[in-house]
Parts: sequence; C-alpha cells; structure tokens
Amino acid sequence: MRKLIVQQWVTADNIAAEEDGGLSFVAVEPFSDQSTDPYQTSMMTFIDSVDTMVLGATTYAQTKDYWPNATDQGEWGEKLNNLAKVVASSKLDDAPWGDIPAATVTRDAATTIKELKQQSGKDLWLWGSLTLMQSLLEAGEVDELRLLVCPTSRGQGTRIFQDTQDLTPIEATLFDNGITLLRYAIKR
Repeated sequence: MRKLIVQQWVTADNIAAEEDGGLSFVAVEPFSDQSTDPYQTSMMTFIDSVDTMVLGATTYAQTKDYWPNATDQGEWGEKLNNLAKVVASSKLDDAPWGDIPAATVTRDAATTIKELKQQSGKDLWLWGSLTLMQSLLEAGEVDELRLLVCPTSRGQGTRIFQDTQDLTPIEATLFDNGITLLRYAIKR
C-alpha cells in the first residue's frame, strides 16, 4: 500500500513558516541525478520514490507560477513538475500547472488520499501545506514525516505541530550543508 509522506522545511526551533508565511530560512539549490553530494542524492532518491504531489490551496497558489518555469532547478525541477498533482481546495475548480497536465482538485482531501493509497503506484508526497497536513494527521492519513531542519531559528511563526503527536524515529542524517533530515513514522 502506498504511503502519504509529509515533507516540511523547519527551523531548529520548530518553525515551518515565518510570521508572514515565508520560508526565507530555506536555501534552494538545483541538482541532478549525477550529483555525488549526499544531501542531493538523498533528495533525488526521495523524489524518485513518489509519483504524486499533494498541495493545499495556499501552497499551490504560491508555487504554480514558479515551478512550471523553473528551468534553473535542473533535474529536480523536471521531476517535480512531472509528478501527478492533487490540490485540496474548497474554492478552486481547476489547478493549471503551466503547460504540464493540470492538478486534480479535491474538496475532500482525506477521502482522496485514502483512495489514492489503495491504488498501485509510488508513495504520495504532501509538500508544505501546514493546514492540510494538520487535517490529514487528524484523519489518520499521514504515514511518515520528513523534516528538513535548517540550522537557524526564528522564534516566532507557525510551528510544525499544533497538538500532540507520537512519532517513531526512522532516520536522522546531518548533511554537510547544515541541514538535518529527520524522518518519523506516525504512531497510530
């Protein structure tokens, strides 16, 4: 059965979005399958393990104009753009993604995720979308959490968790660029 994997960039003090909703603490670097850098290899291995990206309406609105035209993002950008996309929104009727096939819009994300998990394919990737993440955690649909911890703090902003979660550690890896990957399974 497919899993829903949430990936979130966070600061060392557990902030997933700054007070203005921004992510200035995230450093973006283009890379490809040819890289031997352990961080880049880890990220490429992850994107190769998924075939569907799930986005909330706000994250979709913030990214839909950039990523389809992000030629500077190299092979990572190509792979991201070629993933099937599902956008959870109560207001959108369609979700174009440049010249790439449009995202599927769902009004009931938990049911859609449950159905997708029953289908054959690679895992599902929830990208950002903190509000959607919280609702899918409450619905019991999140299977794994990947935290990309940046070596900085913000003090204020939106924290990754708003409630209690029991987690089972899967991996902890420190990369030379200062980012630490923390992977957890969600205990049920």
